[in-house]
Amino acid sequence: MEEFRFIDLEVHTAFENMAIDEAITLAMKETKVPPTLRLYRWSPSAVSIGTFQGMKDEVDVDFCQSNGIDFIRRITGGGAVFHDYEGEVTYSIIMPKGHRLAPTDILESYRLLCGGIVKTLEHLGIEGEFKPINDVDVGGKKVSGNAMTRRYGCVLQHGTTLLDLDVNLMFTILKVPQEKISDKMIADVKERVTSIRDILDRDVHISELQEALKRGFSDALDIELIPGKLTDEEKETATRLAEEKYSSFEWNFSR
Repeated sequence: MEEFRFIDLEVHTAFENMAIDEAITLAMKETKVPPTLRLYRWSPSAVSIGTFQGMKDEVDVDFCQSNGIDFIRRITGGGAVFHDYEGEVTYSIIMPKGHRLAPTDILESYRLLCGGIVKTLEHLGIEGEFKPINDVDVGGKKVSGNAMTRRYGCVLQHGTTLLDLDVNLMFTILKVPQEKISDKMIADVKERVTSIRDILDRDVHISELQEALKRGFSDALDIELIPGKLTDEEKETATRLAEEKYSSFEWNFSR
């Protein structure tokens, strides 16, 4: 069984989380660190946008600033995502291009890596399925969204697993005019998106999801998770990127 460095559940700001993902990728480019899986949460809660989106187009920045919610641009594609500290665990998995879990076919690559989420749900007693291009659904409703980038000679994929869902808050943060937010719109989202607590109808604790993610990725990807931590160089790079890039106006409002 192949060994992956595993960085267990940590809590960081949005700027730190995205900086750490990139710092690991840069270290891996130089073959200084092994393939890595990490779990994290966002504190304060945050909204992230895909690298090709415009912050002012997607996010109510004034509301976020008034309510202590971070906002950030990812280096991966995809759409705007609300990361609720209480309602989500995020994973990132990083490996060199050419790795057996990173085929050149993007759809197949998503299918393989999202298998970790499908198996995670199975460990929780939930039957989920990969939904192309990059989601995992339960009963036709999305419970996990995922995004990928291929750069620095590596593949980085990170994704959410929804433990809980506050649709009203999500709509307030994302740029949907208040007058357009209707009971029907909220009901429509609840028909398309779900959460683990809704599915199981019980108060699933973060730690239960954390353990299921560890088992799920290990089983699905046939990897042994070796507890580890960031190297000093990765920490230094992450600190620099968080300060100079991810918390900067230039990066976050570059479109």
